[in-house]
Amino acid sequence: MVTIDLDDSEALVLFELLARFEKSGVLTVEHPSEERVLEQVQAALERTLVEPLRANYDTLLNDARAAVRARWGP
Repeated sequence: MVTIDLDDSEALVLFELLARFEKSGVLTVEHPSEERVLEQVQAALERTLVEPLRANYDTLLNDARAAVRARWGP
């Protein structure tokens, strides 16, 4: 389990970005705060994950994608 800490403002900005994406199917950054929150999430993942540094990263990514798809559907 990976945990990413966001304050209330960051969470609200991320929620709006993701809600817009879910509605439109297009991920667009409409405000600089959205870009900043995405950068924060990516940085938190970079500090946590070791998989991107592994030689078999492509295989690990494909396996992860398949697992998520199997769990949540297409």
